[in-house]
Amino acid sequence: MKLYSLSVFYKGTTKSNLLKAAYDLSSFSFFQRSSVQEFMTFTSSLIVERSSQGTRASVKEQEYLCHVYVRNDSLSAVVIADNEYPSRVCFTLLDKVLDDFSNKVDRIDWPSGSPATIQYTALDAYLAKYQNPREADAMSKVQAELDETKIILHNTMESLLERGEKLDDLVQKSEHLGNQSKAFYKTRLFRMQNKVLSP
Repeated sequence: MKLYSLSVFYKGTTKSNLLKAAYDLSSFSFFQRSSVQEFMTFTSSLIVERSSQGTRASVKEQEYLCHVYVRNDSLSAVVIADNEYPSRVCFTLLDKVLDDFSNKVDRIDWPSGSPATIQYTALDAYLAKYQNPREADAMSKVQAELDETKIILHNTMESLLERGEKLDDLVQKSEHLGNQSKAFYKTRLFRMQNKVLSP
């Protein structure tokens, strides 16, 4: 999972205006980086221009996903990520960046600003922090921990059973389960199988 670009734009009536951008192009060769950066800037600008005010969207471009948020006040942000990066986390990032940017940069500077004139330095920090969506987003971290727990629990049960052993056979052989418990297990198993088989 990787984030490559994070940009803030002002959406004008005919074109978008790049205000600030940050890039992580370390996965590209040194000689490709400037071309890749230009293409990412061009794509981000085009997506902002073609998006309506007050919208969020995701656009697939080859193996990348471009996520855009154009606010009603025309302030916009685009993040370019790989296909594996969670969309929900990207939109959380865009919300935070636009809120922070609008609090630190005067609105009067948005229409005519440029990366050289806008005094905003937080984009690089946001891009670095959000490289790992599990650490940056609490919900993603909780979901990942739950998934890991499920895998551990599943693997633990599998490892308890030796090769060729079935839980049914173990229940039947058990000296610790009474006849009523064995009957309960069989009834539950029968009901579960019928639920799976019935439409």
